[in-house]
Amino acid sequence: MDPHAAQFRIGEAAQQSGVSAANIRYYEKERLLPPGARGDNSYRLYSSADVHQLRFIRLCRAMDMSLDEVRTLLALDWDSKTDCHAACDTLDAHLVHVRTRLAELQALEADLQALRSRCDGADATCHIIEALHARADAQPVGAIAMPSQGKRHV
Repeated sequence: MDPHAAQFRIGEAAQQSGVSAANIRYYEKERLLPPGARGDNSYRLYSSADVHQLRFIRLCRAMDMSLDEVRTLLALDWDSKTDCHAACDTLDAHLVHVRTRLAELQALEADLQALRSRCDGADATCHIIEALHARADAQPVGAIAMPSQGKRHV
C-alpha cells in the first residue's frame, strides 16, 4: 500500500496520531503538515505518512520544541550527514532554552517559597496577600516583573 495514499479522515488521523483535529488544522495552517487532500465529499483525507508526521510533531512538541524547531527537523533528511549536523545544532539550541527555563523555574520556586514563608495563617491578616498587593502596587503600568523574564518558547 502506498504510504502517501489518503485513507484517513481528520478524526481518524487525529485518533491514529494522538493529535486533535483542531491541532491538525493548526499544523496545516502553520505549514508543518501539508493540507489534507479532499475527498469527493469535501472531507480532508490523510495518508499513513501524514499520520507519521503528526506523531513526529506531537513528539517534538511534547519535548517543548518550538514550531520553528519542529519545522527545521521535519525538513531534514535522516540520510544526510549535513542534515544530521543541522539536527544536532537544533537540539543544542533547544537544550540551551531548556536549561534557561530550568533556571527560571528554580528562581520562581525560590520566590514562591519565600512568599509562602511569610504566612502561616495564624495572624489576623494574610501576609502572602499583603505581599502580593505590595508587589502589584510597586510594578509600573503594563509590566509585571517576575524573578526572571524568559522568552516564551512556542
